[in-house]
Amino acid sequence: MAAGNHSTVTEFILAGLTETPELQLPFFLFFLGVCVVTVLGNLSMITLIRLSSHLHTPRYYFLSSLSFIDLCYSTVITPKMLVSFVTEKNIISYPECMTQLYFFAFCIISECHMLAVMAYDRYVAICKPLLYNVTMSYQVCSWLVVQVYMMGLIGATAHTGCMLRAVFCKDKIVNHYFCDLFPLLELSCSRTYINEVVLLCFSIFNFLATTLTILGSYVSIIASILRICSTEGRSKAFSTCSSHMLAVTIFYVSAAFVYLQPSNVSSMDQGKVSSVFSTIIVPMLNPLIYSLRNKDVKVALNKMIEKRLSYINEDF
Repeated sequence: MAAGNHSTVTEFILAGLTETPELQLPFFLFFLGVCVVTVLGNLSMITLIRLSSHLHTPRYYFLSSLSFIDLCYSTVITPKMLVSFVTEKNIISYPECMTQLYFFAFCIISECHMLAVMAYDRYVAICKPLLYNVTMSYQVCSWLVVQVYMMGLIGATAHTGCMLRAVFCKDKIVNHYFCDLFPLLELSCSRTYINEVVLLCFSIFNFLATTLTILGSYVSIIASILRICSTEGRSKAFSTCSSHMLAVTIFYVSAAFVYLQPSNVSSMDQGKVSSVFSTIIVPMLNPLIYSLRNKDVKVALNKMIEKRLSYINEDF
């Protein structure tokens, strides 16, 4: 990742979320709190699923992987963002910027495909319940998770590799709070045609592959639910996928606000605000959505708390 091979720029300055001095401290405290909640929430979800034997199912195996991706989001983006609120210039070196871009691309692509895998899991559970244990065996689940991470690694490698070819001259102020693709392309003083083609191809593939899987799964799920005669049966079937539907909606709507906008200065500033939701707020919301709206998780959490309290009482 040596900058000297192509660029005269050895470091960038992240513009941050706001330049208003009065907002620096409130934003720092707010996003620090969000970061703490995100880390604790996702770590708690991963730990709970690992320690609770009745959560050792494909559904929660995928959920623990989603929590791991969200945890990576928080550690890749938020710390550098917090620095911008307490320093005059938030400087990031060229290698650090490319590394942040790589892991950000890995996280966002992996999350897209993980949500698609979770939708497929719900499709098999509701539409083909008798074949669920065979279809979603441990080997199949492990293979699906490996494929998700492989898609993230391939996409991240392609985007970062193309960005390493770009030449950066004198302008080094990144109009964002982290090293994202579009703000970096805006700074490049070389032709970015290859970058744009690679970005377009991978975006179309990832978007179509995941959205078609999710839409196809939920069309079949809704059709199966409507064929259930009893109201109680419909309600039970719908409750098993309502959390995932909410998480998918929040993720894709927030991502659309960030990346489906015209590329001009005003939309770039709006994109920064939208990206806060997709990169920082969504990873915090996911464990809350899956815990507050999930009976199994709440039961497992209560059992773990009761177990810990009983150990404490025995000690006294």
